[in-house]
Order: sequence, then structure tokens, then C-alpha cells
Amino acid sequence: MGEYRNRTTGAVSTQGELRSANKNISLPKIFNSNTCNALNVDPVLISPNATCTVHQRSVRDGVEQNANGDWVQKYVAQDMFAATTVDGVTTTKAQHEAAHQVELDAASAERMREKRDTLIATTDFYALSDVTMTSAMTTYRQALRDISSHSDWPNLEDSDWPTKP
Repeated sequence: MGEYRNRTTGAVSTQGELRSANKNISLPKIFNSNTCNALNVDPVLISPNATCTVHQRSVRDGVEQNANGDWVQKYVAQDMFAATTVDGVTTTKAQHEAAHQVELDAASAERMREKRDTLIATTDFYALSDVTMTSAMTTYRQALRDISSHSDWPNLEDSDWPTKP
């Protein structure tokens, strides 16, 4: 169910909360402009999350009016990390971010290894003793094995992968 902003108080309520607060009023299943006017509320429209960096998250921060005068959900980018001190030892925001990046890179490397292993497995039948493997296929399979030494590893783009002959 949607959200609605009270025109007088600015409070935001769900449709269910408005129904509970107005039990003596028969309300339609879908609120139209007449229903909103009767309840003195404006609909709050869904809006996209805030644009964030890898070490931020999008956090709901109430509602705001957009350029069209509509009320929309407001999202802001919030840092995931801050400096902390535990038992007299301070860990900086940058140290927390670096540790998080190590975790992200490890997860990405695991996904890339799984993709590499799958691509190699799809060409394993060329390596059977009764099949002659072309030099292009040998080169392709070796490039897959060497992909972890790529300069962008583990954050590879599709264009970074070798092309299957």
C-alpha cells in the first residue's frame, strides 16, 4: 500500500494507517483525488534510491516535493563506515573502507573464477585424447587459465574475457 502526507501536519502515513484512523468512514480500495482531498492528504510517489559509491548506501530520509509539486520519497547517500575506537585502538574510516573493498574483491574474484571454470569446462571435450585441439582453442583455454593475471582482476568487464574461437 502507498504512503500519504498529511497536508496540515506533514506526517506520512500508510493507507492502512489512514484506514485505521478513519474507521467510521467508508474508503475505496484505491484512493483517488477525491479520497485524498476528503482525508486532507497527498499521495507520496515512489522515487529512485540515491546514487551511491561502493562504500555508501541509500537511506530513506522522509519525503520532499519534486519540481512538479508532487510529494516523493526522499533518499540520501549515507557513508557505510566511520572511524571507530575500541579499547583505545582507533580504526579510521579509510581502514574500514579498505577492509570492505578486500571483501568485495574476494567475492568478485570467486565469481570470476566460477565463470572461468565454467568456460573451460565447456571446452574440455576438445582436450580428449581422441580429439585434435586447434591452436586457437589451446590459446583460448590458456587465456582463460591466465585471466586472474589480467590488470583489471577481479573486476573484469565482458570485453576483458578472451573470445572463444
